[in-house]
Amino acid sequence: MLKELFDLVKNYAGDAVINNPEVPNEQNNEIVAEATNTVASGLRNVVAGGGAGSLIDLFTGGGGNNNQEQSGISKVMSNPIVSMMVGHFASKLMSKYKIGGAQANNVASSLIPNVISGLISKNNSGGGNVIADLIGSITGNKAGAESGGGGLDIGSIISQFTGGGAAQQGGAGGGGGLMDIVKQLAGGAQQQQAKNGGGGLMDLIKGFM
Repeated sequence: MLKELFDLVKNYAGDAVINNPEVPNEQNNEIVAEATNTVASGLRNVVAGGGAGSLIDLFTGGGGNNNQEQSGISKVMSNPIVSMMVGHFASKLMSKYKIGGAQANNVASSLIPNVISGLISKNNSGGGNVIADLIGSITGNKAGAESGGGGLDIGSIISQFTGGGAAQQGGAGGGGGLMDIVKQLAGGAQQQQAKNGGGGLMDLIKGFM
């Protein structure tokens, strides 16, 4: 999934990075890798912090659908998860790549929401496979929606968040159901953080360059 994300970022990096005269050509690949790392680590951090429901909501209801006054890219840009990524990426562009503040914000505000919107579009057109693959990758769980292997059934989890599966009731005493699932996903994401901590994730991404 990380390679697919890198390729998607590269596809959207044309005007924002590659054809941008404010971004030195020799930094293009590094910045594409940095954007990929921002999205991947940002999504993982959300799940590790217990925000799996917010991530699923972003992908199933956070973009692409006409809803109230916002739709498409503007709706994605207003999502707090995406805003966090934009701010982080802009900060990296300024501190690590010495790009001016205004230009860094322009690049981040253009690239990151478009990448997330692209992921949402792929998810919607692929029957939810993208979000299932993302959560599986983030948590280190290789058992997808149709797998009979061990670990969590990602497809079933998503349906419980979005469609009110039986586990959403959680039991009369509370404390079960979705809260247990959120804790399991958070634990898996935290293990992946420890496994790929430091420069580990970035090193993996640079291997695609």
